[in-house]
Amino acid sequence: EVQFVESGGGLVQAGGSLRLSCVASGLASDDYAIAWFRQAPGVEREGVSCISTEDGRIFHGDPVKGRFTISIDIAKNTVYLQMNSLEPEDTAVYSCAAATHCSGRFHSWGQGTQVTVSS
Repeated sequence: EVQFVESGGGLVQAGGSLRLSCVASGLASDDYAIAWFRQAPGVEREGVSCISTEDGRIFHGDPVKGRFTISIDIAKNTVYLQMNSLEPEDTAVYSCAAATHCSGRFHSWGQGTQVTVSS
């Protein structure tokens, strides 16, 4: 069973930074992509960033390009999301999920970690 445990969220002022961590366990042999998603109240879940564990390719959604960076420490089974220049619009619960590739169907979302950006 795939499980993700996210941490690192909190309250930060606009313009500030946070680094989120996502520890993975039980990944299937064909789970080659891990992504961060976010969901704000009353808003559909949105893909933020994705990293391929197979070839290292990275994808960022347009709202976060140039501000967020996704990375992975395979030895620690941990995916990170460095978030800089945070904006109030980034306020959401951030969670991880896995898929066979970054454009595939994701599964096994974690509980998430709350990020709140004050103006």
